[in-house]
Amino acid sequence: MALGQNSGISCRDRVRGCLLGGALGDALGAGVEFLSLDEIRRVHGPAGVRGLTAAYGVDAPITDDTQMTLFTAEGLIRASVRGRSKGICHRPTVLWRAYQRWLATQEHPGPPSDTDSDGWLAGQPLLYARRAPGNACLSGLRMPRMGTPARPANPTSKGCGAVMRSAPFGLLPTSPEAAWTLAAECAVLTHGHPSGYLAAAAFAWIINVVADGHTLVAAVESALGRLASERDGGEVAAALRTALAVAADGAPTPERVEFLGAGWVAEEALAIAVHCAAAAPADPWAALLAAVNHSGDSDSTGAICGNIVGTMLGEGALPTDRLAELEGHTLVRQIADDFVLEMSGAPEISDSWGEATPAWFDRYPGT
Repeated sequence: MALGQNSGISCRDRVRGCLLGGALGDALGAGVEFLSLDEIRRVHGPAGVRGLTAAYGVDAPITDDTQMTLFTAEGLIRASVRGRSKGICHRPTVLWRAYQRWLATQEHPGPPSDTDSDGWLAGQPLLYARRAPGNACLSGLRMPRMGTPARPANPTSKGCGAVMRSAPFGLLPTSPEAAWTLAAECAVLTHGHPSGYLAAAAFAWIINVVADGHTLVAAVESALGRLASERDGGEVAAALRTALAVAADGAPTPERVEFLGAGWVAEEALAIAVHCAAAAPADPWAALLAAVNHSGDSDSTGAICGNIVGTMLGEGALPTDRLAELEGHTLVRQIADDFVLEMSGAPEISDSWGEATPAWFDRYPGT
């Protein structure tokens, strides 16, 4: 797969769109994550949230959803750097270390003085904000051993914490199957229930196919074909089928969204995001608003929906005025641009042997 090869949207526009769209949906839902729909309407009016609001004492804040997505992207960059500079790389282990760096941001008030030795992302003060991180993410990453498909962390957990961080796997210049496999292997670092890791895998597959220029409906239908080969894939498949069926009924409404669930668990979060994006395919702002105005995990459903619509339509389709309000938008763009540089094999970050230049290796140590 070559990102965006089947459309006029550039690779960088899709990657930026995916990460910025996710951050925008995250921020839209942050202030209403724990409110019922009735409470949302009571606070924000009958139409619910219509624009970015404050939460955690910050205007338009990103939460753990965006934080972990950025560390996923950083981990994939570092895995690629390691692979071409060291000649060998076990990518789930590199991602485990990336998530350990995220865990450290949740356990310390700010970056330690020696973060320069471990790449630049861990030195960003913004990422040390603690904004309701998921219990399974925290407990899984605190385990003394890394979860694996054979011995997954939290084998009964199917919360949406693995799904909401998995979009970057789909942005890799690889096949949908490879994106699926890596997303599943990295989901079990924290979420071991089949619906938890298969929803993350299906999400990566969908992003990969959409990034190649195909429609969202085609991407979901192909993911359903892949799920059919999984013994435990029925729950995720049923949720996705329902999401498409409800989207065919017309524009997304809170009532249609709530028919799909609350989004606290993986298959519901993915279904809500897919439904909103599919029901408003040409209007990313309408899709994002629909994805957060419901009783449930609004920031996660908003983030996943934002990843989808941003990949579909590119950064240029997202509202520029809203992006300018978004906390950390410059940081998100930087990670997106660095991801594109590394995955495209840009000559400015490579020496004559194809290995990372010293400056790039310092920025993304291959460990």
